[in-house]
Amino acid sequence: MARALSQDLRDRVVSSIESGLSCRRAAARFGVGVATAIRWRQLALRHGRAIAKPQGGDRLSGRIEAQAGFILALVEEQGDITLAEIQEKLAEHGTPVGIGTVWRFFARHRITRKKRPGTLSSRTAPTS
Repeated sequence: MARALSQDLRDRVVSSIESGLSCRRAAARFGVGVATAIRWRQLALRHGRAIAKPQGGDRLSGRIEAQAGFILALVEEQGDITLAEIQEKLAEHGTPVGIGTVWRFFARHRITRKKRPGTLSSRTAPTS
């Protein structure tokens, strides 16, 4: 996704259109696309100013974060519960999410789900 163009550029394009320049000429003058100049003009007419919408960020984790207490209670109640089982319980609870969403929830909360202990190191001398 491309970066949003500066607010200063948006304001200059819109003000030049308002002062009588056509959208095509304003677009050529400031080096933006014709459709962009038209869209900015429409935004300015509708909202008073052509302001860019917020970009990026996580907009979806709020659904699973709202269930944090439920998930943590499941983990505490049944220590060896798998991510797939948690996903299933969330779906039953009315919050269907993907397995990756559950995994990212645990990563954000720094909860590890290792099911077996690590292997012991060898007692023999290292080979060269």
